[in-house]
Amino acid sequence: MRNVTKTEIPEEFQIKEPIVQDTYLINGELRKWKGTMTEVYSSIHTENDKGEYGPTLLGSIPYMSEPEALEALDAACEAYDKGQGLWPTMKIADRVACMEKFVEEMKTKREEVVKLLMWEIGKNLPDSRKEFDRTVEYIYDTIEDYKQLDRDSAKFEKHGGVYAHIRRGPLGVVLCLGPYNYPLNETFALLIPAIIMGNTTLFKPAKHGVLLMSPLMEAFQKCFPKGVVNILYGRGRLVAGPVMKTGRIDVLALIGNSKSAVALQDQHPHKNRLRLVLSLEAKNPAIVLPDTDLDLAVEECILGTLSYNGQRCTALKIVYVHEDIVEEFNRRYTQGVDALKFGNPWEDGVKLTPLPEPGISDYIQELIDDALAKGAKIINEKGGERSENYIFPAVLYPVNKEMRVFEEEQFGPVVPILPFKSIEEPLDDVADSNYGQQVSLFGRDIKTLAPLIDRLVNLVCRVNINSSCQRGPDVYPFTGRKDSAASTLSVHDALRSFSIRTFVASKDNDYNNSIINELLDTKASNFVSTDYIL
Repeated sequence: MRNVTKTEIPEEFQIKEPIVQDTYLINGELRKWKGTMTEVYSSIHTENDKGEYGPTLLGSIPYMSEPEALEALDAACEAYDKGQGLWPTMKIADRVACMEKFVEEMKTKREEVVKLLMWEIGKNLPDSRKEFDRTVEYIYDTIEDYKQLDRDSAKFEKHGGVYAHIRRGPLGVVLCLGPYNYPLNETFALLIPAIIMGNTTLFKPAKHGVLLMSPLMEAFQKCFPKGVVNILYGRGRLVAGPVMKTGRIDVLALIGNSKSAVALQDQHPHKNRLRLVLSLEAKNPAIVLPDTDLDLAVEECILGTLSYNGQRCTALKIVYVHEDIVEEFNRRYTQGVDALKFGNPWEDGVKLTPLPEPGISDYIQELIDDALAKGAKIINEKGGERSENYIFPAVLYPVNKEMRVFEEEQFGPVVPILPFKSIEEPLDDVADSNYGQQVSLFGRDIKTLAPLIDRLVNLVCRVNINSSCQRGPDVYPFTGRKDSAASTLSVHDALRSFSIRTFVASKDNDYNNSIINELLDTKASNFVSTDYIL
């Protein structure tokens, strides 16, 4: 990609002054940071003040470590107060009101956040806008589902002569760590349900997509009681590790990779007390059967493999094509891949954008070189072409099990294609895989599809028929088997992942019943109540 001058960038998307994020949120206070700062760069190359081209300076963030992390932990623990704090014991209507106020404040920052999504992680303009809008919708849906949960709980049950008033209660202090590829949406998919259920939180933004939290910092501070949301910056090992070692974290909520999840778990001294909410890596396959609609399969596979440069856990990471149609599939697929437009995120029609993570092009090159050395070929004309901040998608064929790209979850633009003769070949690979998130199954004949569906639903957690893998809609369960996930994230399920069933019970006698009735009449308890929010 050629370098761009600042005047070539549309005015509304220009970074006119670097963002100096020198405040952080602890205990309800936006505190001034006076220590070391870390500069944040975009992989988009522009001209600097000296007339030289290179990565664009976007701003700087605090370089925090153990003292600040422990201070934030103290604030979260104090706010939770072992379940006795203001937030966990607050009326549900009041917690909902805080969240409603927050989302309204958030909506006023849309343009700032969208611009930073483009610059920080290279996500194109339509997808950046979609991520913001989808996150707002997710918050509204979470509020509505929480209200429904409250309505369903506003009753007493009676079994065996015992009345029970059953609700869901918070778990405690939550450490939230989100991913760089969806630094707003997937981070908030953890943070929002954790907060609204009455937990208190420590939140560290992703390593890329960190500045886009700056416009929202004041909204968190204004809308929630002190200590409910605490925002830290810095390296994960310097801030997340120390708080885990204390044993005072009740929930580890992480979207990332299993190595990070295991490393953090290992530092917790009371693993039996630690609730895990994890969305981890995947190696989602496409299986293209001989009777498929090839035009549809090619279109969906291009979307699935290379949307946001393939930097999604839900991306199609390996494509199995029946040998009877693989030649024609490859011809159409490679033509489609080579036709994808590469450019800066704000340019019209751009599908491929600069890679945000330094070194990812070198890693993709290693996978390509390994595959070529073991018998694969690059079958698209542009495959492997490199610039300073990108490597064009390489379509590799035929791939075999000896190649790294078969085994590893590539998080970037390289596509392995394997021919198969018997359907047992891809099925055995899916069964033997360390991962089990989703699969895309392309075909037409229901007599063939039906038994495959019945087997695949026990190997992965979502079978997509003639469509690429994806997370949404957010009301549907998002989870995985084996190393791909722990707990379930969706609007409905996340509220349950960040809570536990708890209830008040009383034997059915006049003495107890009069007390319960008085509790309900006086509305003295926030928990024992049959009122609900419409």
